[in-house]
Amino acid sequence: MALAPRLPRLAPSAVLRQVIVRPIGPGERVRWDALMRAHHYLGLQALVGHSLRYVALLGDAWLALFGWQAAALKCTARDHWIGWPPVLQYQRLHLIANNARFLILPEVRVPNLASRVLSLNLKRLSQDWQAVHGHPVVLAETFVDRARFTGACYRAANWEVVGQTRGFGKTNACYWRHDAPKEVLLYPLHPRARAWLCDPHPHPHWRTPMQSITLSTKQMEDLHQRLRQLPDCRKPLGLRHPFASVLTLSLAAVLAGSRGYTAIAEWVGRLTQSQLKRLRARFNPKTQRFEPPSEPTVRRVLQAADAQAVDRTFGEWMMRMTPADEPIAVDGKTLCGARRENGTQVHLLSALLQKMGAGVAQHEVPQKTNEIPEIKALLKPSISKAVSSPPMRCIPKRIRHATSSRRGGLPVHGQGQPTHLARAPQSPPRGGFFPRRHPRKSPRAH
Repeated sequence: MALAPRLPRLAPSAVLRQVIVRPIGPGERVRWDALMRAHHYLGLQALVGHSLRYVALLGDAWLALFGWQAAALKCTARDHWIGWPPVLQYQRLHLIANNARFLILPEVRVPNLASRVLSLNLKRLSQDWQAVHGHPVVLAETFVDRARFTGACYRAANWEVVGQTRGFGKTNACYWRHDAPKEVLLYPLHPRARAWLCDPHPHPHWRTPMQSITLSTKQMEDLHQRLRQLPDCRKPLGLRHPFASVLTLSLAAVLAGSRGYTAIAEWVGRLTQSQLKRLRARFNPKTQRFEPPSEPTVRRVLQAADAQAVDRTFGEWMMRMTPADEPIAVDGKTLCGARRENGTQVHLLSALLQKMGAGVAQHEVPQKTNEIPEIKALLKPSISKAVSSPPMRCIPKRIRHATSSRRGGLPVHGQGQPTHLARAPQSPPRGGFFPRRHPRKSPRAH
């Protein structure tokens, strides 16, 4: 059987005008995989991470196949071209798509077809990625083995050569040397792609996904024990569900993406008996079952709880589960529509795990001060992380507190600040230290 229906007898120019590119349908996955596995020199095991499969057609005839997957975790040539720091690299990798497979089927012989269908694919890639995975992509990457191919079709489609790989491959968590470096090509899907990827402030229409994590019974028990130290603010009459149990279940629901009292109660109500037991739900001796709290119970507990104490306890628990080198971003925002009794607006200072996208601390900035002195109240000695703060003047007191209150020092990354601040010393001196001062050529607005 032929790989595809016989092509109509058309001039090459007519084929290029009539060819279309679309994602494969629900019943075409097996055929796509079989063709790619049979005719691509790399074969096909699986596409890594978020992926899309495309087919180029002329009528009912398949002409070419495209496979897109998640971007490479590290690529020196690409990262140098973008110019982003490591703390932004892990945040924005989901905005890059990797063209892992591109195949013109063996029976197809049409001049300039490869660059034509590649261009058509790039025009719709970001929109399709948004529809399937919930966020767009702004940059496409691919790697070409120059020992086998010239990459002429990519250059004809306006891809840019930015360098070569170092000749390493990655399997699971291990790197291995194959001594076959490949050419790195990039294609910006928007004129401002590079600026967007380097901007510390994400585009308002981007959705930053929170990475999923698996929590063990021991970790959830640790959270429950921490929450048990908080006082129960409810009236003692008629209590059935323990205060710490409702807080544990509610925080687990928030970690799973629930927002609002109703969503939290619905998520808790879907838990199995084994899950309710792990999260320390109330056990009813009459029914011999673990019972989830109702929506009114969840609402009353969360409204009565000390929000700052819960936030501090939850943040300290989150910090214990994250790697020691996970960076933290610190930033402040004025809440729209929230005002104090005297009419002034509420300003909050928050700390965020940059790789996970999870908040770990929050602090209200008093009316007669600003963010800089309040960083001391936000950063605790237990937070042994690298901190990224917004552009601000280098206040020696702030730097001294950040370094002297933690073991090993605290590298402070300022957005748009001199580069010597972004370099953490390998063996920082004990006690406080100050970054080297450089004379400014002209005054800079604060």
